[in-house]
Amino acid sequence: HKPGIKLVPFPEEITLQLDDKRIRILARNVIGNALRYSQPDGYPVEISLREKKDEIIISVQDFGTGIPEQDLPFVFEPFYRVDKSRSKKTGGYGLGLSLSKRIMEAHGGKIEIASRTNVGTTVFLKFAK
Repeated sequence: HKPGIKLVPFPEEITLQLDDKRIRILARNVIGNALRYSQPDGYPVEISLREKKDEIIISVQDFGTGIPEQDLPFVFEPFYRVDKSRSKKTGGYGLGLSLSKRIMEAHGGKIEIASRTNVGTTVFLKFAK
């Protein structure tokens, strides 16, 4: 997939208790969205990890179309679509971020999004240590 993915070097050793199947679904949703809304000739999606005293934060940043500010409060609601012209044929069911939020909460974590139209979107996956 263009524009591709760039992994920012992760710390050597991080240990988290995770449910692999659910985390795979989470990664597929978040990274899939980042790739889908990136410009094909733009910068690659950047995935990075940083460790704070009480949490580990994985960031997935794209440099694509972004999410309009008025839509940000609703992106985790089931079936919500930022692009109202999209249908399940062109872009899934509108469940990816809702499911991602439930997976993060089941892991005692949280998901947050920062976005600017025509600049890009960053999804923060915050896991408690």
